[in-house]
Amino acid sequence: MNIRELARRSGVSTATVSRALNGRAEVSEATRARIRRLASELGYAPNEPARTLVRRRSDTIGLIWDSRQESRGLHNPFLLGMLSAVRTALSEADYHLMVLTTPGEEDPDSAYLRAVRRHNLEGVIVLTMPSDDRCLRSLADSEVPCAGIDTAFTGPRTVRVSSDNAAGAQAAVEHLHALGHRRIATITGPPHLPPAFERLAGFRRACERLGLRLPEEYVARGDFFMDSGERAARELLALRRPPTAIFAAGDQMAIGALHAAADAGLAVPRDLAVVGFDDIDAAALVRPALTTVAQDQRALGEAAVAALREMLDAGPAGPKRPAEPRIVPTRLIVRGSTGV
Repeated sequence: MNIRELARRSGVSTATVSRALNGRAEVSEATRARIRRLASELGYAPNEPARTLVRRRSDTIGLIWDSRQESRGLHNPFLLGMLSAVRTALSEADYHLMVLTTPGEEDPDSAYLRAVRRHNLEGVIVLTMPSDDRCLRSLADSEVPCAGIDTAFTGPRTVRVSSDNAAGAQAAVEHLHALGHRRIATITGPPHLPPAFERLAGFRRACERLGLRLPEEYVARGDFFMDSGERAARELLALRRPPTAIFAAGDQMAIGALHAAADAGLAVPRDLAVVGFDDIDAAALVRPALTTVAQDQRALGEAAVAALREMLDAGPAGPKRPAEPRIVPTRLIVRGSTGV
């Protein structure tokens, strides 16, 4: 009798058996008692601590995101939602979560890889980091399984997970066009971030397909935060021929555009329609409520964890090339900012 057989007969993972036999708090008392009773009945008697029998693995996944934004006083509610979704998906898969802090400027090159090895982490999930961030390079080049949510880095055991950003942006433009808008502008995110680049590409593609004229001044730069959206919207509304509709590549920027419209004495949606992207909680709370392209955070978290588990199950003999990207569909949620 070994721990795998005990796990199979218990109907749980080997990680859960290990935690139950070691009295870990993550396992309920009822499950702990059931596993211990079955172990006794089957004569399971490990000759070393149970936690070391589970393939000598830590059952812990590292999580990386760019915490430098928080240090500048900028808070991204979508990112907080993604953290929760990833944590839930890992917990359901019987994995622990360890947050890896952003390295200091004096030691960026291999800090993440050293942390992974020091803590014997199984793999890493990266949230919305620039694809060329030097802090990630040595990690991506290693054979540590890495799943990047909205992070397009590549390496021998990497996979990218993202929403269908381009399709979401196209749906927003098509919705505005169907409402009769022909002067549609956009507020982009930072171009070095894959979601911003893809949403702009989808926006341009939809405008071209629909025959909409897109002056360069209708493409305003933002940074995914509210102040930049308000500033960009003011510039757009000050044009000689201002847009009648704005697609912002993030909800915070869209809310900033609502503020700019109010300051300009414009009524939304009568004088200006606004569409965002993400569907953060605030999107349904502002007035008028924000029409937005919703991302499925739970599905993104589950896709990242599933991709990591596939790489882990394949082991060192698995493919040494980037896995096929996992793309999660988006959906348009129509609210008051476009006329409902």
